[in-house]
Amino acid sequence: MEKNRTSQTNNSTGANSGGRSLGRLILQLRRLERRPQTFGSAGPLTPSEIHTIEAIGTEGGILMSELAGRLEITKGAVTQLIVRLEAKDLVARSPHPEDSRGTLISLTAKGKEAHTAHEEVHRAFYEQLQEQLTEQEIEVFDTCIDKLVTFLKK
Repeated sequence: MEKNRTSQTNNSTGANSGGRSLGRLILQLRRLERRPQTFGSAGPLTPSEIHTIEAIGTEGGILMSELAGRLEITKGAVTQLIVRLEAKDLVARSPHPEDSRGTLISLTAKGKEAHTAHEEVHRAFYEQLQEQLTEQEIEVFDTCIDKLVTFLKK
């Protein structure tokens, strides 16, 4: 009976600790989400702006509706982001060649530079992580992140 009570206490303590850790992670992510960063010559960009650039990608034009789907936001929100990015000369709009109702969004040279700089930030972060974790810990980390993202999408 005493062993069972100890096991329950340990599980409860582990859950509380995990909850606190998750809470700290979410708070830190929220702080990062508000802080603009500079990527190449693009100047300061908010996380939503650089993630829009990332979602557009460097391979060519993307429809506004497809971009909204990739970012999981409304077309109106995408339009607002595109207006800001156009003002910074990071994206360009062009008419769709086959559908007169469609507008394609693509990165300018400056936008592509910001995209490359953002990828470099991610690569450098992952390299730093690899220096601090074993290969097995990285596999567990990746699995946990995938599961957390799936859980948060529910």
